Amino acid sequence: MKQSNQCCYHEDEGFSCTEPAEASGLCYWHDPKIIKDKPEDVARLEAFARNGGMLRGIALKRANLPGIDLVRHHQKTGFDMSHAELYRANLQGAHMFNLNLQHASLMKADLREANVHCANLVGTNLLGIKWNGAKIENINTGKVLKQERLAKEAERLGETEIALDYFEQAEEIYRDLRKAAEREGLFAMGGDYLRKELTMRRHQMPKFSYSRILSKMIDIFCGYGEAPTRVIGFSVGLILICALLYLFTGLNYDGNIHVFNWHNDLSTNLSLLFNCIYYSVVTFTTLGYGDFTPIGYSRAIAAVEAFTGSFTIALFVVVFVKKMTR
Repeated sequence: MKQSNQCCYHEDEGFSCTEPAEASGLCYWHDPKIIKDKPEDVARLEAFARNGGMLRGIALKRANLPGIDLVRHHQKTGFDMSHAELYRANLQGAHMFNLNLQHASLMKADLREANVHCANLVGTNLLGIKWNGAKIENINTGKVLKQERLAKEAERLGETEIALDYFEQAEEIYRDLRKAAEREGLFAMGGDYLRKELTMRRHQMPKFSYSRILSKMIDIFCGYGEAPTRVIGFSVGLILICALLYLFTGLNYDGNIHVFNWHNDLSTNLSLLFNCIYYSVVTFTTLGYGDFTPIGYSRAIAAVEAFTGSFTIALFVVVFVKKMTR
């Protein structure tokens, strides 16, 4: 049971603040009407955190806290600032290593030169953050951003305009994160954010449009140039599919037609399959030894595979080099 002079901030998860309440019924740090921009607020908040004060849900909208140290030194876990409101907060040069900001709002916050290394930003509103010079290595933004999740939910409910707005916001966030990562030399991280940025852009395109289908194909084949293993997977899949097609349409070898037949024994049909795989590899790589030649429908299949193979090999080289030079 809370005392009447205690802060009335309470979460459904069971977290409650026990600090003395102001006239509003909330403590100084949880009262959203109090702007924390006094010169002494930096030292006060640091002391509040060190003394075990409840940081969850604190209201720091437009707070002026440059250089604040919110690192929980000599501890494996950082301070818990889940659900905190930091809209337009000035956190330039702040030390926020390992800070838990899950489901908080950092919208338009100034994090220039701040250390956000290993911070938990799952479900956090990251729209419009100033990242210049921020140390963001190993930050955890989760599999999907808050705006991305809301966009998919709105899309499911048929709210197209709302979904497009959220997808646009998600694209902007991923773009800002990509630029911040690249400035810090975190090119692998930047590549991951680039792929997500382009995915959000794709969702803004009209369904079944040429541009959206093309974008989806590029994502499937190479992850927007960030996934060389996808190119390899596509190549292996194409080789095996074409090999099966050759098995049933037939190949010519030394004047004899090699084609699948139910009356053949298992070893003969397996031998035919391996020959077809061999021919498929040779065709895909455009080596063309000439020992096997296509017949009938096999010619069309071989032509398509040879064209696709030459394109895919070139694509793999580009994607692999791009990935390695990061």
